[in-house]
Amino acid sequence: MGRPTQYSVSLSQEENEKLEKKQNYMTVPAAIRELEKIEMTRQTDNVYRLDHAVTAKQKKILEAFGMNEGNITYRAGEISNTLKKSNIQKERR
Repeated sequence: MGRPTQYSVSLSQEENEKLEKKQNYMTVPAAIRELEKIEMTRQTDNVYRLDHAVTAKQKKILEAFGMNEGNITYRAGEISNTLKKSNIQKERR
């Protein structure tokens, strides 16, 4: 194997510095606060949707649990459908 070049060594040092700087936002309380920002709101058509897109930081946290943005949008759709059925049943009474 060849000796690493100056460029490849400095690149890995940059990556290490990035990792060291970003560790603080991955504490448990910070991760919970970040995930709490994922919200659903009722739209004018009485359908519940995600209020905002899932952020890059939230995606990183979800990856730690083996989840991704698709899991969130799927669950949001399931919750929306459940609430929609519940509202329809209430209206029939």
